[in-house]
Amino acid sequence: MTLIKKLEKLPPKREEIETLHILRQLSKSSTALGELKGIAKTIPNQTMLINAVVLQEAKDSSEIENIITTQDELYKALSTSTNQPLQIKEVINYRKAIFLGADIINNQGYLRQKDIAELQKTIIENNAGVRNMAGTVLKNDKTGEVVYTPPQEKDEILDLLSNFLDHFNIVDTDISPLINLAILHYQFESIHPFYDGNGRTGRILNILYLIINGLLDIPILYLSSYINDNKSEYYKLLNKVNKNNEWENWIVYMLKAVEVTSNKTVEKINSIKNLLEKTILVAQEKATKVYRKELIELLFEHPYSKIEYVVERLGVERKAASRYLKQLEEVGILESQKIGRETIYINTELIEILKRN
Repeated sequence: MTLIKKLEKLPPKREEIETLHILRQLSKSSTALGELKGIAKTIPNQTMLINAVVLQEAKDSSEIENIITTQDELYKALSTSTNQPLQIKEVINYRKAIFLGADIINNQGYLRQKDIAELQKTIIENNAGVRNMAGTVLKNDKTGEVVYTPPQEKDEILDLLSNFLDHFNIVDTDISPLINLAILHYQFESIHPFYDGNGRTGRILNILYLIINGLLDIPILYLSSYINDNKSEYYKLLNKVNKNNEWENWIVYMLKAVEVTSNKTVEKINSIKNLLEKTILVAQEKATKVYRKELIELLFEHPYSKIEYVVERLGVERKAASRYLKQLEEVGILESQKIGRETIYINTELIEILKRN
């Protein structure tokens, strides 16, 4: 009979989570994240940045669960009323859950168990809630070997979740929030409280924790692209903490994810800013009669745009909105595409930036 190691409550021992290796990486990660927070404030319209990064995260996080789609498919899905394949719907649900979580944090400043359950419900679209039956195990996809058995009894799961939230909601602890982020992510994934959607829910909790602690103002840092690029290492290090309490390499991995992802996001923001400035100049010079700053910003909020968006944002009639978009297409800012019965106008240069990894 295999002895199942009991998941310990937080916090781990201090000496295990503040080694010299961890503290050196913490310095780099904190600097990169601070730069990201600062540059994000220089974007004149925060919504365009949030929309772009959130959709990328929804795609990348879902890809970890083998839900594969493309940026183009997602933008088409958001801008048209056609029926969507299940995989695209799941990614869009993840996007909804991110916005839901950000709203919860902005409104109340902390999370409750029912808030986490609501995030998972939004992702999965069911009301199953916290697991209440034993038998859940995590297996190696290739060999079928059981690599981890999470807590089985509902009372234990709820107790561990309560302990998790006690540490999640505390601000100004003497442990660095970024070190704590790594610990909390491990703990949530190890509790594995739901039948499905644990990974995606846990990755949303990462960004909410950064906002609670003031490390970011808006939800624009996501670690899923890094995890995707280093997936085998992610699971290997998680298992080492589970089996042997080997915290150091796990925490360094997560801190490195923050550093790399922050730097990539800064590059992406700079590219978006440069393109926005260039687009404004082109519109002012070549489409003088239709140029409005709000119109250009709309095209960056919604890279796949349409007449209805312009009507709603600018308060103009459909005929005028159509004329605006067509003229911007004539000067090379947009490209139109027929999708079903709808005509969509695509900010192609922005889409290319958003596709870059």
